[in-house]
Amino acid sequence: MSFTESAWEDTRRRRARWDEMARLRSVKGTNYYHRRLVEVYRHLIPRGKRVLELGCGRGDLLAALEPSFGVGVDFSFEMVYQAKKLHPQLYFVQADAHHLPVSGQFDYVILSDLVKDLWDVQGVLKELHGVVVSHTRLILNFLNSLWNGPLWFAKIPGLAHDGPPPNRFSPRDLVGLLNLADFELLKKWGEILIPFYLPVFTSLFNRYLIKCFPFSLFALSHFFVVRPLTQKGKDIKPSVSVIIPARNEAGNIPGIMERIPEMGEKMEVIFVEGHSTDGTYEAIEREISAYPARKVRLLKQQGEGKKDAIKLGFAYTQGDILIILDADLTVAPEDLSRFYEVLSTGKGEFACGVRFVYPREKGAMRFLNLLGNKFFSYAFTFLSGQPITDTLCGTKALLRADYGRMGEVLPPSCDKLDPFGDFSLLLGATRLNLKICEIPVRYRERNYGETNIKRFRDGLLLLRMVFFALRYVKFF
Repeated sequence: MSFTESAWEDTRRRRARWDEMARLRSVKGTNYYHRRLVEVYRHLIPRGKRVLELGCGRGDLLAALEPSFGVGVDFSFEMVYQAKKLHPQLYFVQADAHHLPVSGQFDYVILSDLVKDLWDVQGVLKELHGVVVSHTRLILNFLNSLWNGPLWFAKIPGLAHDGPPPNRFSPRDLVGLLNLADFELLKKWGEILIPFYLPVFTSLFNRYLIKCFPFSLFALSHFFVVRPLTQKGKDIKPSVSVIIPARNEAGNIPGIMERIPEMGEKMEVIFVEGHSTDGTYEAIEREISAYPARKVRLLKQQGEGKKDAIKLGFAYTQGDILIILDADLTVAPEDLSRFYEVLSTGKGEFACGVRFVYPREKGAMRFLNLLGNKFFSYAFTFLSGQPITDTLCGTKALLRADYGRMGEVLPPSCDKLDPFGDFSLLLGATRLNLKICEIPVRYRERNYGETNIKRFRDGLLLLRMVFFALRYVKFF
């Protein structure tokens, strides 16, 4: 990236300002605002990850994340000098983000209160493509321009700009810059209404009210979670595991085996039979014999419930992409190829079926089920920051690597609260900030057997799960 004389002069003035702030120790980590930023970033980034921070200052935020490998970059000589003394377990580089001298791949890249200080935001974002991969998440926060006047008047150290004027752009402007630099916005929200500590009020406003309209309009800091747009080669065909929980579905097994499409370089089908009384286990054994060329595995469930069956099936998978198909054939097996296409091309990282776009067959979904599903969809849209139209469609797909990472961010209590596994997977996708894609499917009436859902009992469990998720994901 080439710099003009005016760009170098602007950089020199900003570097001198931050060098002076470092000497005065009026820097990040000295007030409530930055302590709250640490809480937010620790919620977003699990411990033990590879983390790169641009504009790291003294490295306090980077150190608080406890990375397995942490690199901080800052153009201030004084800041980097102090960072190396304070956090010797981390690596710090004195350099300009416009000419990034860092190589390697990182799980997370942080730009905290940096973009308004950059000469060329788009140029810096393009520099990052040398250190990101498809699963990398870029997390940015920057000050809301509505607060420029109050912050200058209050003279809050590290927040009020007393040096060269900052960039003045809105969240929409930054979304445009991200698109130009081949990054995709996953979610955005605001944090902090009161930038100092007041007993009771600070927690009420900064943890709860800030997440609700119209208070969110006045957030001090805008937060963005972004992913790089990396194109996967058309000749790359990831392997697939299709997991099919089956309880009292003997009449549907032949149709599943006949209609399920071949996908990927390799495909395996894993049936998990759960205490059936209609000969489902034997029906699966017969179909396995009828299709000797297919790799099919049959597992006998020891526990109870669909979630337990899915968990058992996932434990035996070998495919890169995991797809769940309910054995009731209310969603056509032929549709699985669409789920595979979304994940194999990188268009999405978690795929959900949606049963509300196309007309449903008469009797496919009861009215109370429809109302409940709509409620839970609105709740999870609020939770995740991404639109979720159908939380309880049983057909879902995700990468096996991401399923493994969900164990790092989900508490054990999820197993007790979620009877089907749908909410736990959505909650895991939300915590990992995966790109969620919705795939419309036609929902058909069941032709064999009866539903295994206990509507009111399971509905109450799901409601408990929603309240748990609100506290765990949203109001942290």
